[in-house]
Amino acid sequence: MGKQLPELTSQLIKFIKEQHIFFVGTAAAEGRVNVSPKGMNTFAVLNEREVIWLNMTGSGNETAAHLLKDSRMTIMFCSFERKPLILRLYGKAEMYHPRDKEFESYLNHFEDTQGARQIYKLNIEMVQTSCGFGVPFMEYNGERETLKTWAAEKGDSGIKEYWTEKNQKSIDGFETGIFE
Repeated sequence: MGKQLPELTSQLIKFIKEQHIFFVGTAAAEGRVNVSPKGMNTFAVLNEREVIWLNMTGSGNETAAHLLKDSRMTIMFCSFERKPLILRLYGKAEMYHPRDKEFESYLNHFEDTQGARQIYKLNIEMVQTSCGFGVPFMEYNGERETLKTWAAEKGDSGIKEYWTEKNQKSIDGFETGIFE
């Protein structure tokens, strides 16, 4: 059944690369816990103890706000096809914005996508697997193009205006650091 490991194995890295969706969980000491689904080929494994993911512009910016208060992050993958498996990565995260030099160096791991807001790097402290027997079978039908189309239509200046309106504070009123 479930196992706890200090780092990713080659089989788990292969499993990650086969997944089309992952979930990110963060929380501050107070306020709401946030769990966000992510897709669009925005995840990369740097090595057995470090992963990065590209965060696209969205209606909220909870992860950024939470990380300014507490760097804890959990990333979860689960198999909806073939062999059942749930994989959780626990650790401390770092956040990089387009203004940071690290953002540019990590950006080359992803396809060029307008609307990229942050890159998060998770320093893995523990890897946990569990059976996934209760996860249903679901068929992958492709990526939605809606976010990419929206970002292209907005352009860089329109996206920054959107950040000003929607991404400076969390739903709990915490600052997100989008423009610091």
